[in-house]
Amino acid sequence: SVRGRRIAVLGLTFKPETDDMRESPSIPILVRLAEQGAELRAFDPVGMQAARPHLPPGITYCDSALDAARDADTLVVLTEWNEFRALAPNALAAAMRGRVIVDLRNIFDPAAMRAAGFHYHSVGRPI
Repeated sequence: SVRGRRIAVLGLTFKPETDDMRESPSIPILVRLAEQGAELRAFDPVGMQAARPHLPPGITYCDSALDAARDADTLVVLTEWNEFRALAPNALAAAMRGRVIVDLRNIFDPAAMRAAGFHYHSVGRPI
């Protein structure tokens, strides 16, 4: 269950380098997480203003990726912004309370994330 869990969401737009929210996967994902009682913290480098009308109330919009990750139980990557790729695994580990990363864009090196102590989950990669 995600009820009461703090979930950091990186990326709200449907692709990087835009504020376009058309058909963004963040919309149904965040709606469902909010319905299930998750505490959501989100960051997108340029799309937060455009995202707000499409997303449920109660989301905390953060000033940076590390700010969103602060004290999070889980981090979810929804858009493959280059600045997210540059996040150091140890910096994420220091910021987060939990150790779960769900990388839906395959931006992180699985071995590096595991070495930093994360339970790392991605899509379309061998286990």
